[in-house]
Amino acid sequence: MSGDVVPREVVSIKQQEVQHGPRGNLGGDGAFTTRQLARLDEAITLSSRETGLTFSVYVGELQAPTRAHAEALFERLTDSSVLVAVSPGQRSLHIVTGPESAKRLPNRSCALAALAMRGAFGNGDLTNGIVVGLRMLADAAGSR
Repeated sequence: MSGDVVPREVVSIKQQEVQHGPRGNLGGDGAFTTRQLARLDEAITLSSRETGLTFSVYVGELQAPTRAHAEALFERLTDSSVLVAVSPGQRSLHIVTGPESAKRLPNRSCALAALAMRGAFGNGDLTNGIVVGLRMLADAAGSR
């Protein structure tokens, strides 16, 4: 399963590429609802605008090893990007930063955001988990 990573957009939101959340948070056909997509798009846009970094989200299956696949997806982005890669079906989450974005987002900040996201995911709320994670990452990075 593959998907394109596009800055400031939720990617791989095709029905066949999105895994169902643990409690059906995703629409019945396996895709995000229009409302969920709007929330995600707003969170990505605001995070990018506030920080000057380029936030991207990938939701879909990651090939094993999942970290290497997330890093390969990141290679399509710029050095000032932040990629949040989530594979609900594999219970996998990776936050990848580039040389420029890493200066503003240390590993500890990313780990705290990941912890908050996993908590929401564990409660079956994929959308809110991603939104909370993006907010925490943007807050940690600070404004331009």
